[in-house]
Amino acid sequence: MIQVQLPVEVPAEEIRRKRTLGAAIDLCLELGGKEAKTAQLDLKVDKGQFSRWSSGEEGIKWPKLEALQQYCGNAAPVLWMFHQSGFDLECVRRRETEIERENRLLREENAALRRALRSMP
Repeated sequence: MIQVQLPVEVPAEEIRRKRTLGAAIDLCLELGGKEAKTAQLDLKVDKGQFSRWSSGEEGIKWPKLEALQQYCGNAAPVLWMFHQSGFDLECVRRRETEIERENRLLREENAALRRALRSMP
């Protein structure tokens, strides 16, 4: 079973430095603390196909790219594509997931209860 990583921040300047999708895939692995060989095995991707993705000889279908990004915990390849299409990386932000929203609301409620308890005589 593949464990999905927690989201990792992808510095915009790192995305801008990458010249190819393969370099963005390598950055994705690096930021996620993953090795290419381990990723190939865990994601059940043929070594040759992974190599062709990295070299730009072959495109990567969305389900495989999405699995790679979830595995590594970052969206470096998609952000690279976004940048290559002329979009401003400084304006991009992740949407809050349902779990993140629930956690945020619980933290806010917890903080409000702590403030209320401190103000009690």
